[in-house]
Amino acid sequence: MKKIKVEDAVGSVLAHDLTKIVPGEFKGAAFKKGHIVKTEDIIELKNMGKNHIHVLELREDEIHEDDAALRIAKAVVGEGFTLEGPSEGKVNIKSTERGLLKINTKVLELINDIDLIMLATLHNNTLVEKNKVVAATRIIPLTIKKREIHKIESICRNMGKVVTIKKLKPLRVGIIVTGTEVYEGRIKDRFGPILEEKVRIYGGQLVDTKYVPDDTDEITKALKALIDKGAEIILTSGGMSVDADDVTPTAIAQISNHVVTYGSPVLPGAMFMLAYKDKTAILGVPACGMYHRITVLDLVFPRILAGEILTKKDITSLAHGGLCQNCEVCLYPICPLGK
Repeated sequence: MKKIKVEDAVGSVLAHDLTKIVPGEFKGAAFKKGHIVKTEDIIELKNMGKNHIHVLELREDEIHEDDAALRIAKAVVGEGFTLEGPSEGKVNIKSTERGLLKINTKVLELINDIDLIMLATLHNNTLVEKNKVVAATRIIPLTIKKREIHKIESICRNMGKVVTIKKLKPLRVGIIVTGTEVYEGRIKDRFGPILEEKVRIYGGQLVDTKYVPDDTDEITKALKALIDKGAEIILTSGGMSVDADDVTPTAIAQISNHVVTYGSPVLPGAMFMLAYKDKTAILGVPACGMYHRITVLDLVFPRILAGEILTKKDITSLAHGGLCQNCEVCLYPICPLGK
């Protein structure tokens, strides 16, 4: 690659895209890499503030920014993505399906530790829709030594891809609405419809919604009935606090093989419970789920639908970023909650 005056560039091949910026109107490549400079281009280049440009002149051991970005992107990405670009030296990585984004942060940091390389991603465990840009990469200079790209390819071969995605499965979900006052018809149920909507949003299959009083035996019977119906996930609403009538945690613990946690370091959602009865996940959803659009349930439910068996460590790791800011306008997941 060689730097020359634009007046001397006619007939030369551009080494990279040249960006034109018109404030408030346009920002993009006015001339693309590989463009052969013509006499009539000189005035436009000057108007863009380009008095010198780089023309292509690579050494044998060098690689151009576009080719480097493509090779990095191909090395770091798993199935379920498409590549967009290169444009102005950058390649975007876009999802081809809805799913739970998984980022190998250890490998991500190793790659960014290599000089003159950048790879940026969304947060691990972000639920992404189809055609979402989930990562982007480029090199910092116009060219780089090929050995630096070889390093990245070797890291990913030996340590795994950086960017992967897990599809959310249409698992069978049962709901239990607890509360004697609801069961007896004294007040209208508000929680059941909210949980049913969560099941719909995240792509589960609703098996049944059961209503039971605040009675340990009745809740246990309802849990067993839903398991017998084939429920792979059960959401229980309310009854999760230390009040004398709140017996849902006791019922969940009695029927479960393994209680992962009672309590979570997430607000809203401190009284959350997670347990397993064989392969069925049982989630005790505290009353905050009625009053807050996003709670700990939104951080955990998609992961279980993606087939993950969560551990105590998975829950405690939510503490850093587990405090909701209760923004006037909720923009989740475009916020720090759960990140």
